[in-house]
Amino acid sequence: MPENRPSLPEVHRSIKIPHDSGFWRKMLAYAGPGYLVSVGYMDPGNWATDIAGGSKFGYTLLSVILLSNLMAILLQSLCVRLGVATGRDLAQACRDYFNPKVNFCLWVLCEIAIAACDLAELLGSAIALQLLFGLPLVWGVCITALDVLMLLFLQGKGFRYVEALVIMLVATVGICFALEIFFSRPDVGGILLGYVPKPEILQNPEMLYIAMGILGATVMPHNLYLHSSIVQTRDWQPTVEKRWEAIKFGTIDSTVALSLALFINSAILIVSAATFHFSGYRDVAEIQDAYKLLSPLLGVSTASAIFGLALLASGQSSTLTATLAGQIVMEGFLHLRLPAWLRRLATRLIAIVPALIAIIFFGERSTGNLLVLSQVILSLQLSFAVIPLVMFTSDRRRMGEFVNPLWLIVLAWSVALIIVSLNIWLLLQTFLSWLKL
Repeated sequence: MPENRPSLPEVHRSIKIPHDSGFWRKMLAYAGPGYLVSVGYMDPGNWATDIAGGSKFGYTLLSVILLSNLMAILLQSLCVRLGVATGRDLAQACRDYFNPKVNFCLWVLCEIAIAACDLAELLGSAIALQLLFGLPLVWGVCITALDVLMLLFLQGKGFRYVEALVIMLVATVGICFALEIFFSRPDVGGILLGYVPKPEILQNPEMLYIAMGILGATVMPHNLYLHSSIVQTRDWQPTVEKRWEAIKFGTIDSTVALSLALFINSAILIVSAATFHFSGYRDVAEIQDAYKLLSPLLGVSTASAIFGLALLASGQSSTLTATLAGQIVMEGFLHLRLPAWLRRLATRLIAIVPALIAIIFFGERSTGNLLVLSQVILSLQLSFAVIPLVMFTSDRRRMGEFVNPLWLIVLAWSVALIIVSLNIWLLLQTFLSWLKL
């Protein structure tokens, strides 16, 4: 096996775990990585599908958000298991297992996916700055790029500072949407019924398409690489008992964090349904349209500004984690060691350049098409991350006694098959819609 050089070496095993303390102290020590991962499940790329689903179909598609979140919880728990049991992140595990040509292809695909993800989040932040402060998108994109410097500064202070910033941003999004729900006064009974799956989702082609969009865009491939690496920032003792403990607390951390992501995704759809669907505005699908209509329809002057602030916090937290994932992928697949500032700058430039080119040459209206394209690229790459993850964690030779039990193997492969099938279906529909234009 190749030398086990960790990704993110500056923070690897940097957070001490209290070994002889109670449950809550240990839980606090392990808490953090799940929140960095959770931002990928409520990033600006998900907002459009949630807004469209709520405005067009009311609360009906809440069941799809719940289902996709349960799938995400399962896959992220496998990332914890892989990282703790093997001491390898997903990129390193691929490098150990596959031949160099396959690995190079996987690396290229993953870099493209991270750039696409970063592009969506960069545009989300730029759109938020435009809505809140009237800044042109070009300037918004450039200002958003500065978070690379913030990440370098915070990581130099310690990984806990990075986690604290992301948790603060996630909490900001949560508080903003709690206020929006209060302003929109949704029907609680309708919400609860919305979480119950209905046959009409499969029978109505338009509803099915948006449902597929919610499911297909939920699991971000970069999150699987990210999570399997950052769980290793915790300095657990390398015994079997302590590894099981790390898996337990890491899984609790990600489950709690993804439950918050479930609340936020649900809240976006609920606010959209309560504000637009039941007021007759059933074709609201763009973030900008939702921003403009919220305050007039709710009769609350600050509603649109709160929505914009949530979008900005969502975009900024997501770009931070995408940049970290870029570093993990480069180091894991290639063992390429570059100065931290150069790695981050390279990752960010890959996203900034196409965004600036599109805005300058095709105008600000091109951002909608760019967002769609970014989600298509993510869908293309997802299979190449999910399948190796399930394959590695189900392999006893690699995992030893930490291997997935039979029931988990069956469940994980079923989820992987569903996600891959949905993404293929979504890709076909998207390409067919482009051909009709």
